[in-house]
Amino acid sequence: MSLLIGLAALVSVVHAKLNYSLTQILPTYPNIEACVGLPVQYSCENTTALTDSCCNVVQGGLVLQTQFWDTYTGLESQGQLLPEGSWTIHGLWPDNCDGSYNEYCDLSRQYDPTPSPSTLPDGTVIPPYDGPSVRTFIQDFGRYDLLKYMDTYWINQGAPNENFWAHEFSTHATCTSTFDVACYEPGYQEHQEVVNFYETVTKVFQMYPTYNMLAAAGIFPSNTTTYTLSQITNVLYSQTGAVPYLGCYRNGTILDEVWYFHHVLGTEQYGHFKTLNSTTPSSCAETGIWYYERTTTSERVVSY
Repeated sequence: MSLLIGLAALVSVVHAKLNYSLTQILPTYPNIEACVGLPVQYSCENTTALTDSCCNVVQGGLVLQTQFWDTYTGLESQGQLLPEGSWTIHGLWPDNCDGSYNEYCDLSRQYDPTPSPSTLPDGTVIPPYDGPSVRTFIQDFGRYDLLKYMDTYWINQGAPNENFWAHEFSTHATCTSTFDVACYEPGYQEHQEVVNFYETVTKVFQMYPTYNMLAAAGIFPSNTTTYTLSQITNVLYSQTGAVPYLGCYRNGTILDEVWYFHHVLGTEQYGHFKTLNSTTPSSCAETGIWYYERTTTSERVVSY
């Protein structure tokens, strides 16, 4: 009997350890020990050459936090819905200091199943990815909390959310110096920088509650009222100290995008984001801008 009790206890301990290992949250942060004591400067504003691209955003130093206002997803029947009372994440883009940009900078970390563009300006063809989804990368690090947030606020249109996330990492994070694999050595774990990028994107998105800023000034989605470009711009400027880019389609009459511009002091993961005026002229008309209501069945109530 005592032997059976002992075996049962051993099985219980092993089972508990197995469950813990399956839910353990693994670290995703880079190694910034070498950054301590280095000169502190904003990206694109340095007067001397930056010597460590893991400590400063050397490549892609004009950083854009971008958001969408979509009114439907096209996958409502599969439960892919938009968050009520919030814009959604588009991405975190690393433009060069002169406003130009690069894409798909490291094809060894290309996880986009439908690359866009499919060919780079130099003729390089971007091979479609057909391996495990980036969703599994997040799960492997135990970050189910992050996954829940992304499935709430980082929503694709017409395709699964994870395809969009994969596109944003492959297109943009691979062109941001502080997400290079070398920045996670020693002890790098495969896909560590991917999860860290997603953490960073969601963190910066939370700096800009676009829906609430506009609503607090009386600007709500409406199917009966239009707004002027200055009305929308002035509200966002009053809360951020900078003029964002506002994007509209259909001859500049339907609002669907906002981009917030920055220079970054330190790493993109943990550094300070200084707001800047947009370097890109708005594509919206001066008047008659529609900020449409969403389709009722395309939204979900969110509590965080």
